[in-house]
Amino acid sequence: MATTEATSRTGYRLGFTSQDEETRADRLPVAGEVPAWLTGALVRVTPALLDVGGRRVAHWFDGLAMLNRFGFADGQVSYGSRFIESRAYEGAKEGELRHGGFATDPCRSIFKRVQQVFSPDITDNPNVNLARIGERYIAMTETPMPVEFDAETLKTLGHVEYADKLKAHVTTAHPHHNRERDELVNYVARFSRVSEYVLYGLPAGGASRRVIARMPVKEPAYMHAFGMSGSYLILAEYPLRVNPLKLAFSGKPFIENYTWRGDEPVKFQVFERATGRHRGTYETDGFFCFHHVNAFERGGELVLDLCAYEDATVIDSLYLDETGPRGKLPPAQLRRYTVDLEGGAVRSEPLADGSLELPRIDYGRRNTRDYSYAYFTGSGEDWIDRLVKVDVRGGTRSEWSEDGCYPGEPVFVREPGTEAEDAGVVLSVVLDARSGRSFLLVLDAGSFEEIARAEAPHHIPFGFHGQFFK
Repeated sequence: MATTEATSRTGYRLGFTSQDEETRADRLPVAGEVPAWLTGALVRVTPALLDVGGRRVAHWFDGLAMLNRFGFADGQVSYGSRFIESRAYEGAKEGELRHGGFATDPCRSIFKRVQQVFSPDITDNPNVNLARIGERYIAMTETPMPVEFDAETLKTLGHVEYADKLKAHVTTAHPHHNRERDELVNYVARFSRVSEYVLYGLPAGGASRRVIARMPVKEPAYMHAFGMSGSYLILAEYPLRVNPLKLAFSGKPFIENYTWRGDEPVKFQVFERATGRHRGTYETDGFFCFHHVNAFERGGELVLDLCAYEDATVIDSLYLDETGPRGKLPPAQLRRYTVDLEGGAVRSEPLADGSLELPRIDYGRRNTRDYSYAYFTGSGEDWIDRLVKVDVRGGTRSEWSEDGCYPGEPVFVREPGTEAEDAGVVLSVVLDARSGRSFLLVLDAGSFEEIARAEAPHHIPFGFHGQFFK
């Protein structure tokens, strides 16, 4: 019994063990019943290679990217996995970390480091998120070098080439979709003596980015995501900032050049989507955030829902030793910020209890609009150990958990022809520490009860994000 309990408490560390096996299975064993209407594929990107040339990457965010695909047809589930053949991965195959990562230093000379920081290709390891732009599928990280792949075979097709001259050093792997223009919307930061943020749109069938707005900034903030409402784009500048000139000469990995300034406020920079005009700067007490949940307007107010940390120590907690994270996850609060666009006041309130992260909603129908339901991972004593559905209007919640199991991001898939906001399924890749394998979990989004699971042939390291592609 003691051994079982210990495995349950520490088995999540298997999720930080490299997986270098590329696999294909036409049919996985399925328990339960996968809905017949579920047709398409859940594709996730995972930092699967965490050891290179006898050296452990320093941080979870620096693992080499692998695609994992769960295909659905006629109630059956297939599986495939394949590394993204980036330049970073090509170096890793030869036992070298040649490119600077988020927190892993490739140990270059000062000259090479300066040259690298002020070029747009610090690393092309796209291990954070995926997106579809028209008929193109891309994998992304926080440097502006997305990699295109084939969503069926998972074959790497090459870097996305832009036809414009927009210079950038960092970006987000959480773009938004402009329904009206069929456009990917994102932001980039350019480092210089006078740095700037640039918000842009990339048309589905184009290669030139349309600049929506520019904003000069002396010391850019680290922003993993941003908000979009019906009328506005919102950059949330947390007090985690960098001096770009010091960044070039410090000799430190990228994120270690950023400094937490806890006595400074968060600044919500709000821009009009239609004109690019800066609507205003709205300040509130300092906090840190990786992920926005949703944003919408209500009368003369702008509502922003996000997962808030008291400070940026969550980044430190995800440095790795030989068995897993060195630190303990700090709590993240589902929090609503309401901005009075005319008066300038900002107020905040918690929307649910517990530590919640990796949020998903019915993006296609509810993003930029008022909504009821959001889906999250929830953390226990040691690591993420549950999935949580929250009614953001009423604060009620439902949970799924199982002893020894550690789920990943919950992806909502709407059932065709339905109107209810939570009519559909929630998909999550779960590590089962008891069997040493992962499985694909299918929950009914309404009841939040399990209806099926499909067992993968091996363990899948913990990842960040994925998308359901039809």
